[in-house]
Amino acid sequence: MGDAFPVFKAAVVQASSILYNREQCLEKAVALIKEVAKEGAELVAFPESFIPGYPYHIWLGSPMWYHELFKEWFFNSVEIPSKTTDVLCEAARRNNIDVVMGLTERDGNTCYNTLLFINRRGQILGKHRKLMPTHVERVHWGYGDGSDLQTVEFDFGRTSGLICWEHTMDLARHALIAKRPKVHIASWVGFSNVVGWETLFNMSTELCARYHAHVGECYVLNVQGTADKACVEKLCQTDYQRQFFKEGGGWSAIIGPGGGIIAGPLMGEEGILYADIDLNRIADMAHWHDATGHYARPDVLSLLVNSEKYQVVRPMRHGVEEAALFGRPPAGDSATAGRLLAGIEKLSAMLQQKGAVLPEAEALMLELRAEAERITVTTSG
Repeated sequence: MGDAFPVFKAAVVQASSILYNREQCLEKAVALIKEVAKEGAELVAFPESFIPGYPYHIWLGSPMWYHELFKEWFFNSVEIPSKTTDVLCEAARRNNIDVVMGLTERDGNTCYNTLLFINRRGQILGKHRKLMPTHVERVHWGYGDGSDLQTVEFDFGRTSGLICWEHTMDLARHALIAKRPKVHIASWVGFSNVVGWETLFNMSTELCARYHAHVGECYVLNVQGTADKACVEKLCQTDYQRQFFKEGGGWSAIIGPGGGIIAGPLMGEEGILYADIDLNRIADMAHWHDATGHYARPDVLSLLVNSEKYQVVRPMRHGVEEAALFGRPPAGDSATAGRLLAGIEKLSAMLQQKGAVLPEAEALMLELRAEAERITVTTSG
């Protein structure tokens, strides 16, 4: 019979946040999770920073103008874990649905643009922080690191996610594709409601999403937010801002392996898209192409990924890191160091003597190497 892969319904929610109100955004999210689950969806994806809303104000004025808006947004951001994530987990569990939620995560005094992955049993499987906030986003969001460039295992299979213009970072995309996810969440802000970006942003989104589905041989759930009248009224205080920032925005679609659109696109308004995700269709592309398998040439082109978590403060390890930082030899056993130096000098003299016995030199070399390794282990803790 061979293997058969799951077939299930997925949903993407293109919706406007209630800026910047965490509790009301959460209430809306829970209602939408319940709605799509009633329609038979087993996976739902939400837009970038749906809770507590994308900080559009960073594009509308100077930092001093939006300082109070920043504070409102900051105080309504989400800690992980927290009561807010507990509610999301309970909604996923109660409705038996996997949830990928875009939110602004607050960790200490820094916020991050984050995707949160919750399975249908209400468990947080992981998160992804946006590696590079785009343009003026850097005044509000910190940088993610390699530890967040990960996939998660839902019941149906492996899933990945990136946020907005991370999809222009080809190396980040390739690092995720190499983990072989079957479904990819592409979570974006809806930005085609901003004057000057009406066509370009939707075009960029479509190109990135469809290309990722093509190269990654996976399904892509591309989901954007949109801005309603209340959002515009809250942020626009001048004629210039009202001319620059309009209602609407959004380009959401569900895309199959190879890059064909199977649902949508939904543009300029709130709504929900559904599609059946037939993971058996991935074999249609596997016949022709595998970017990290039979169509890869790692002997010619390869990628290095630093998956370590960024740490501002690290413990000193008995002088080894101190040596690297300050250019000093590590502190250790002075008697051992003296013996090692004496052995090195003896070996040097032996090699310089005419007629030195090579096996004796080799034996001393092994002894000195073992001593050096012992010192290294001791000083590194």
